[in-house]
Amino acid sequence: MKEGLSTMTTATLAKQIYDIAHLTGTFLLRSGQTSNEYFDKYLFESNPKVLLALSKELVKLIPPGVEVLAGLEMGGIPIATAMSLKSGIPAAFVRKKAKDYGTCKLAEGTDIRGKRICVIEDVVTTGGQVILSTQDLRAAGAIVEDIICVIERSPEAKRKLEEIGLRVHSLFNMEELVEAGKQDV
Repeated sequence: MKEGLSTMTTATLAKQIYDIAHLTGTFLLRSGQTSNEYFDKYLFESNPKVLLALSKELVKLIPPGVEVLAGLEMGGIPIATAMSLKSGIPAAFVRKKAKDYGTCKLAEGTDIRGKRICVIEDVVTTGGQVILSTQDLRAAGAIVEDIICVIERSPEAKRKLEEIGLRVHSLFNMEELVEAGKQDV
């Protein structure tokens, strides 16, 4: 498990996530890839005990100086909200595309312009949506240097995110969750 985190706490949490959200079969991922295993993020995000435990671990990954936690639509929003409640750092909710009516905002909630924000995402597979959202957030005036995710599916995604100047802080990678699923915690 990640350095600096309580191994027992994260091992138990990894097992809970695996047991609640791990599915097998054939799944088409947002990236267009197919996978024979899938983590249904909404199953662990909608479980209040797991979401609370996640927020306790994820706030430890928030870099110093972050002013806003920016949850990406849709899975990053409940995680950013829980982290905001735990850390006291305001949250913003980032759309995949700015709405074309009303306020026409890309990010709802706390103002992001000129602020150091940390992108919050549930699962990162290729990094595609994080890259697009980071570009949009930067164009809107936000300072974006970090992303926190619950599950990092592939090292390739981390490399792509680092190429656009993001530091990636993940609680778990796929191998850790699969290994946790085999454990009797």
